[in-house]
Amino acid sequence: MEKIINGKTNGIRDSVLEEMKGLYDLTQPSGVFLSAELCESLAMFTERIGREISVYISRSGVIKDVSIGDATTVSMPDMRIVRNIDRLCGVRCIHTHPNGSGYLSDVDLGTLNSMRLDSMVAVGVREGKPTSVYASFVGEMENEERIPLIYGPMRHDRLPQRALLDAILVADNRLKAPTYAVTQSEPERAILVGIENNDGYDTLEELKQLAETAGVKVVAIERQRRRPVDNATYVGSGKADELRLLGSATEADLYIFDDELSAIQIRNLEDVFGAPVIDRTMLILDIFATRATSREGKLQVELAQLKYRLPRLLGAGVVLSRQGASGVGMRGPGEKKLEIDRRRIHRRIYELEQELAEVEKQRGLRRGARKKNAVPIVALVGYTNAGKSTLLNALSGSDVLAEDKLFATLDPVVRRITLPGGSECLLSDTVGFINKLPHDLVQAFHSTLEEVREADLILHVIDSACPYYDVQMRVVEQVLASLGAADLPLIEVYNKIDLADASPRKRENAVSISAVNGTGLDELRRAVESVLNARQVRVEVVVPYDKFDAIQTIRSIGTILSEAYEEDGAHIAAMLESDKLFQLQKALGITVDKPKADWEESK
Repeated sequence: MEKIINGKTNGIRDSVLEEMKGLYDLTQPSGVFLSAELCESLAMFTERIGREISVYISRSGVIKDVSIGDATTVSMPDMRIVRNIDRLCGVRCIHTHPNGSGYLSDVDLGTLNSMRLDSMVAVGVREGKPTSVYASFVGEMENEERIPLIYGPMRHDRLPQRALLDAILVADNRLKAPTYAVTQSEPERAILVGIENNDGYDTLEELKQLAETAGVKVVAIERQRRRPVDNATYVGSGKADELRLLGSATEADLYIFDDELSAIQIRNLEDVFGAPVIDRTMLILDIFATRATSREGKLQVELAQLKYRLPRLLGAGVVLSRQGASGVGMRGPGEKKLEIDRRRIHRRIYELEQELAEVEKQRGLRRGARKKNAVPIVALVGYTNAGKSTLLNALSGSDVLAEDKLFATLDPVVRRITLPGGSECLLSDTVGFINKLPHDLVQAFHSTLEEVREADLILHVIDSACPYYDVQMRVVEQVLASLGAADLPLIEVYNKIDLADASPRKRENAVSISAVNGTGLDELRRAVESVLNARQVRVEVVVPYDKFDAIQTIRSIGTILSEAYEEDGAHIAAMLESDKLFQLQKALGITVDKPKADWEESK
């Protein structure tokens, strides 16, 4: 095996590095966990270079790696000798602490668990001599967390060698026990990172809810004071190093950032962390991908994902080129794999847009049919998890999926409901909005959100129990404005008033309800009917049998509430839009009075 000193070797004399290669020759005898000779050699070199040193020792006692860190940390390479990933990796890590104490830090214990080391050992060093020694081993599960077993402090020349070696076997066998089988289904562990907001709205708390919706376990939340965004790492190199150590301490598998990251920032951060990095947009797109059930929803999500990923493709240089050995047309660098990937994505985006255009055409036909029937459309909009689907179920008696999660439902749903006066309307549930909603997602869901712009009335459902509901309202209002629906009739519906912390701010066009227990729903129905009737009138006419075609005219321009056939003709009661009353008059050849609507008479 080639003897190489890894890690931060800059600034260390070559002669010292050559001497350190001798550590590879200090093979541990059978029955010895850590020899006094190796301890003393590590302490001596630590004092000379003023940095931490780590070594990996296999179960046969062979030293597999020697690495150098800085004064406080040392990077430990990922190494696995045992192939079975359900077992310990087969190497124990011995590293030094130049500050004199061998006490194991949270980073040390987190690395022990995440890398499944046989053991993590820290040797305190003072004035070139080893002081205390601590050794840790993978322990039992408690409250879904792995609690390490720690021995120490111990003297380096009086280590219980056999007991420490036996502890490795016990820990290895523990992984095979039924109580540890839960590790196979453990969710990903994530650290959330963001910059503090000045408006007091905690978007990181919302990011936590998004992560939990995606099935991720949040193990830490890091807020950075507002500062200029670093173009290379978003948070700066110093903060990135802190996050790397935090990841080791918390056994994090993933880092999630609250703002959109560039391709360069993601690559640089992954190089520092040694773990995947995603941003808020990627997380939302992932949730949408799992929630989409209809063909249209799946196409829209895939289109948004591809448009987001396209500008973030990064190549790896000449190694990704298609190079020919010889022959005409085979010379030169060839076509890079990056260019092939981009072309494939462009082609897939084109195919998706064509498919969605066909779906939009079909949706347009259905929308036209609804307009022809003159049934008013009421669109439910609001921040995600405000209770739109629950309200839809309460008003229509349907069983649409409604959960206390962000984006619990994604595909649009339309249900017919009857209002107190006997008229009917279509209630349309749309996708929920959220702060920093990805632009590509809005574009992809344009045809779905088009339902909002075509609505006769908008019900803005508000989570009145949220302390930041006013911020959420602004987000919804901004999205409505971007869709060209800001001028449509709107009723603010303050939901969840049954909760203790609900504090709705009453406005003139507002209704307070609880979609869960039904409080305020009758008032909401009357308010909806009142607004819709402001554009419509109720007419009662007798259609002679020789002008029976007029009934079809009424059906095409309004909603028939009742009809009865008597000797003098069909007695029809219907709701018509005021500007279409002339069509009925033309069909009957008479003047139809415009009576007051029920909501006007009740005033």
